[in-house]
Amino acid sequence: MKGIFTLAASAIVLMATQASAQDLRVAVYTGSEAHLKLLNELAEGFKASHPGVNVRFETIPVTDYTQKLSFQVAGGNAPDVAWMMEDAAPAFIKAGILADLKPTLEAYPDYNLADFTEPGMALWRDEEKVYGVPFSTSPFLIYYNKAMFDQAGLEDPAQLAAKGEWNMTTFQEISKKLVEANPGKWALEFKDGEGYGARMTHAFLPPIRAYGGDLWEDGKCGFDSPAAVQAVQQLHDMVFVDKTIVPPGEQGDYFSGSSAMTVNQISRASKMAEAGFDWGIAPLPTGPGGEEAPVIGQAGFVVFESSANKELAAELVAEMTTPQSVTALAQFFPPARQSVLASDAFINNNALLSPDIMQTVAAAIQDGRVHPAHEKVPQIFAAMKPRVDALWRADADVGKSLQAICASIQPLL
Repeated sequence: MKGIFTLAASAIVLMATQASAQDLRVAVYTGSEAHLKLLNELAEGFKASHPGVNVRFETIPVTDYTQKLSFQVAGGNAPDVAWMMEDAAPAFIKAGILADLKPTLEAYPDYNLADFTEPGMALWRDEEKVYGVPFSTSPFLIYYNKAMFDQAGLEDPAQLAAKGEWNMTTFQEISKKLVEANPGKWALEFKDGEGYGARMTHAFLPPIRAYGGDLWEDGKCGFDSPAAVQAVQQLHDMVFVDKTIVPPGEQGDYFSGSSAMTVNQISRASKMAEAGFDWGIAPLPTGPGGEEAPVIGQAGFVVFESSANKELAAELVAEMTTPQSVTALAQFFPPARQSVLASDAFINNNALLSPDIMQTVAAAIQDGRVHPAHEKVPQIFAAMKPRVDALWRADADVGKSLQAICASIQPLL
């Protein structure tokens, strides 16, 4: 990745010649028709006030989004604007290839940059500069298949959470009952079915946080902490002993009804209209002692320094993150704007989700912590991957495997 960014920095002049003066390319990692329809509607408002400008959204699959975006940058074909995942943001900022958006945002009519929460903006600021604007500050939540819980005669996660009984111990116990009552089905699928690959940290983080640990913090690896060992051992047991979590090499798509639960974010609610089963959303299970540790996934709009239309691209980002635009986006992407988060429109007017669910989302945003980020996260993930692969074997020593992960990434942290 360092070589890619070095090449990108030296190719800025070449990149600046690639884009049409009135054609803005926006890279996104969603292929959802509902998402793209809304994005294009917001772009229409921008085009109305900028005659002759065209805005084109280009979908890159989420599983290799950051890598392909990096290749575009290195090849002199960077988009003008892009969605940026929280774990990749520090690397792109450190490389010096993102534009400072602050002057444009502060000058944009009725924008109010101060409306964004400080925790929400922390990842995207570097001293006085603003390199991105979060459009999604989305807590990780449990999606569940209500029919499969009813088949097992079980209270669902939302009911258990309301009683204060939705914790990691209960989660493991009911998972066993779910697979017994629903033969051929799984109790849990990791986020987007990618818990062993592209989303490996998204599989680890919720339980590790529930037990009081973290992946890394303040330059120190946390995978080998007692909390992390306890959490990952439980996951390992559920995969290989209980056989309740979809194992490596198999597919258990929650959205097609083959898994009772998955961990995901509000944006995936757009897929539920076609699911064909009764469903619900609940908070993540707490730690054994009832500790809550919501996990936030974040994504922001960024503009590349290489854009031939950098100022126009920055204005597009401003237009798509005004209070009005954020209110529209909030049906899929929970906001970091305080005014929108506290609004009746956010809590009560979501076409897909009930006010109770939206209250859960709002509380998790207020109390949660963003997924750990680092400027060397591509190298960290590459170093982790073979050690994570070794962990997900039936005969693996979980403690030693986690020590090996720390040994591989600590020099990078």
